[in-house]
Amino acid sequence: MPKVALLNQGGSQVGDVELNDAVFGIEPNTHVLHEAVVMQRASLRQGTHKVKNRSEVSGGGRKPWRQKGTGRARQGSIRSPQWVGGGTVFGPTPRSYSYKLPKKVRRLALRSALSSKINEENVVVLESLSFDAPKTKEAVNVLKALDVNTKALIVTADEDENVTRSTNNIPNAKTVTVDQLNVLDLLAHDKLILTKEAADKAGEVLA
Repeated sequence: MPKVALLNQGGSQVGDVELNDAVFGIEPNTHVLHEAVVMQRASLRQGTHKVKNRSEVSGGGRKPWRQKGTGRARQGSIRSPQWVGGGTVFGPTPRSYSYKLPKKVRRLALRSALSSKINEENVVVLESLSFDAPKTKEAVNVLKALDVNTKALIVTADEDENVTRSTNNIPNAKTVTVDQLNVLDLLAHDKLILTKEAADKAGEVLA
């Protein structure tokens, strides 16, 4: 089982914690990680692109010239696709790019992302994390005490408004609960900061 130092908010070690080997100690599957990232990024696309086809472009209601006898090619509308200002053929229309991977694949991707953080020694486990009130300065002080000066993902077991609001204004920090944990966030942040309760919960839920 992976063993990680257990720290308090002041950055001092208060013991060790063993993490679930089935979640934090597997061989990361890079292909599944890639699939999960592509899925999440596709789901983030707005899909609001839109062009007008020939039925939506204004004008062109009258045949520009008679069918025969002019020596020119026959035309039915000045808004046909070959005309300047005409409609677009097979252009993009609003659509959803989101799709889902099988549940087992998604869970394997999460376990792979968590295990890769352990392998890189980029996991910090806190005894607890709490603030008396929303205070950005206190959150900054905790990160300094933990010697975290890169992008950090903070994971709590349950929603804590004081913790979330304290980190909202820190550009390189993001707070999520175990239920909101996702592969894109794990890979986009350098450091993973877990509370002990969150680490235990992740070990149970994803095992």
